[in-house]
Formats: sequence, C-alpha cells, structure tokens
Amino acid sequence: MNGTNEKPAPRPMLSVREALDTLLAAARPVQDIERVPTLEANGRVLAADQASTIDVPSADNTSMDGYAVRAQDCVNGGASLRVAQRIPAGHVGEPLEPGTAARIFTGAMIPLGADAVVMQEQCELAGDTVTIRHTPKSGEWIRRTGEDIQAGAVILPAGTRLRSQELGLAASVGLAALPVRRRLRVAVFFTGDELTMPGEAPGGVLAPGAIYNSNRFTLRALLENLGCVITDFGIVPDSLEATRDTLRAAARENDLIITSGGVSVGEEDHIKPAVEAEGQLNMWQIAVKPGKPLAFGEVRRESEHGKSAFFLGLPGNPVSSFITFLLFVRPFILRLQGVTGSVEPRAWQLRADFSLPKADRRNEFLRARLNAGGGLDLFPNQGSGVLTSTVWGDGLIDNPPGRSIQEGDIVRFIPFAELQH
Repeated sequence: MNGTNEKPAPRPMLSVREALDTLLAAARPVQDIERVPTLEANGRVLAADQASTIDVPSADNTSMDGYAVRAQDCVNGGASLRVAQRIPAGHVGEPLEPGTAARIFTGAMIPLGADAVVMQEQCELAGDTVTIRHTPKSGEWIRRTGEDIQAGAVILPAGTRLRSQELGLAASVGLAALPVRRRLRVAVFFTGDELTMPGEAPGGVLAPGAIYNSNRFTLRALLENLGCVITDFGIVPDSLEATRDTLRAAARENDLIITSGGVSVGEEDHIKPAVEAEGQLNMWQIAVKPGKPLAFGEVRRESEHGKSAFFLGLPGNPVSSFITFLLFVRPFILRLQGVTGSVEPRAWQLRADFSLPKADRRNEFLRARLNAGGGLDLFPNQGSGVLTSTVWGDGLIDNPPGRSIQEGDIVRFIPFAELQH
C-alpha cells in the first residue's frame, strides 16, 4: 500500500497522570496583586510571605483558671497561702510576694515572681486563704513567651490558599490586610442545540430531544467554590462560526475558558476545529472513565491582557463533565491562582464491600459511598449520564486501568470534600 494514502496512526490517549502533569506544567499563575482586608481574604492566595512582628504569646500567661504561686512555697502538698491579688485576662498583676498566691484566669499574664499555676480544682479557698492540695512543678500550666510564634518568623508562605485557620493565624499577629493574587477570571459556555434552561420549556414540557442544561449549574457552582470571577456566555448554537465568535469574545477579558459539550469528533462537535482556528489544541483525549474527550489548549486574545487565554473543553455528559472538572480543572485553576503547594486531593485506602469483576482499559472513577461498617458501597449504575450517582455518593474510587475489584479488596477513595474547594 502506498504510504502517502495511509491515515496517520491515532495518537495514544494520555494517562490521568500524564494529562494532569501536562496541565500543571503549562499553568501560568496570574500576576496581578491586590491588598485586601484579612476579614475579606477567605479563599484567596497569598502573593508574599507573611511574618509576625510579635511573639505569641506576647508574655508568659496561664492556660488554666487557678492560682499563680511560687513552686517553692508549695513543696509539702498542703500549703496555705494568702490570696494577695486577682488577675483577670487583659490585666497586669503586681509582683508576687513570697508566701502569697494570686487568683488568676486563663490567658492572664503570670505575675513577676510566680513560676507555676495550680488549677482551681486542686485548691480550697476559705476567706482570703487558699490551701494548695498539690505539689506543683516550676512551669506548670504556664504558656511561655513566643512558644507558638516568635517575632520575625514566617507564619504563612506565599502561595498559601487562605482558609479560616490561616485567617485566624494572620489576625493573631495583628495582620489587618494581606497581599493576594487577584481572582481568576473564567468564561464558560455550553454547546448543544438540544439544551434548554429550567423554566424555559413552554408549559414546563420539554420539546422532543431537548434536555435541561444541568452542566451550567454544576460548573458554575464548582467555579464559585474556587472563588473565580465568572463570565457566563450561556448556550451557544451548534455551529463553527458561533463557537469561534464566542471563543474570541471569551478570550478578551478572561484567563481561562471552559466549555461543556461538543468535544467529540461528530459532525456537530465544533469545539476542536474552533479552538484550532482561534488558537491551538495541546491535549486531546484521556484514558479516563468517565470523561475521555477532554480538550486543553489556548485561544488567541485580542486585548492587552496577554497573548492568549487558556482553554479547557469538558464532555457534555453530566457525570463526565463533573468528574473531569474535579480531577483536572480544579488543580489547574489552583495553579493559575498561584497555589504553590500540592493541588491534588488526599485519598484514603478503604475496603470495597462490593465486586466489580469486569476490568476496564481506562482509569475508572467510580461513585461510591461509605457505609456504617467503614467500607464502601458502589452505586449500581456507573453511566456517564447518571447524575444521581454524584448526589448519592461520598466520593470517587480511583480504580487503575485493567483492575477488577473483589469484595474485601482495599481501594483508593477520594472524598468529594477533597475535590470541590
């Protein structure tokens, strides 16, 4: 056969690992930085290291309600001491004289001369005399200056995605505002003449062949969870011209374009040729189930905001769209936002309380949920259009290619809680 008439061999599908590595290596974090109040920085990504200017605690203080004493005054286990002062949190006591005690409350500064605190449950008060029913050691129930944070120490490195814990830590050293990368701007649109929005069907009756656009709701919510600024172009007609027009409009002001549907190779699937006409396609088809047709590339930008916008085309089937977002789009977005640490979800090794005798050549992500016995149950229908499985399930079983599952096998389970924020 004449070699010039032969079709080129199809490019092999990328593994999940190869596809994710490709995405993360290509990510260019946004460079614009803004300073926002710490109270409003939840979910943002730090643009610079943050160091403390103070020690925490700022002075020796008590971790218990009780009595501040000199340990040498209480060596017999039944010392009776005069209560010479009372020190609430936020107040500074007088130096503690030998043979006396100070009534003290959690968080209050240890008075000069005291070297231990005896919890109130080990003391008996009669008038202004307290009997110590304990032999304290020097340092007991005292939090030392700087034992949590020392002045000058970096408490939050650049690239940290701020959660409630990080915001509390920043506030604990007096940081009223934080430098963060600007929010990622993401455009979304959905292809398919069959798509209808809820509420738009006349009389609530879908036309023959029509379906409701559930992906619009799912993907927008996922992007909101990640703190993105969303531009929604809605449903785009099934034509190459309309798809190209929308890609150009989406690229002007956005960092990333996400589409749903139209990424296969049918006559009405226009995403691939449209992206190739308006930019370039760098990745196509992954050995993953559900979700094989995942497209990644760039669209030329007709503005001053850089040369191109990233593009990710997700499958139209609702479960495929949901799972490919969780596995690939989420970590890519986190990198674009400037997160420098791990962007991959944690997984647990759990027992399968089901059998899956037929192995698949692709890496399967199976909807499953925890049962009362600490094992995993499998949703009975793993079809890519069965959206109820994502509500029923607690997460995904990451099942490698070619592996069947027998009841009692240990499998890798990724909770949805690890994948949506």
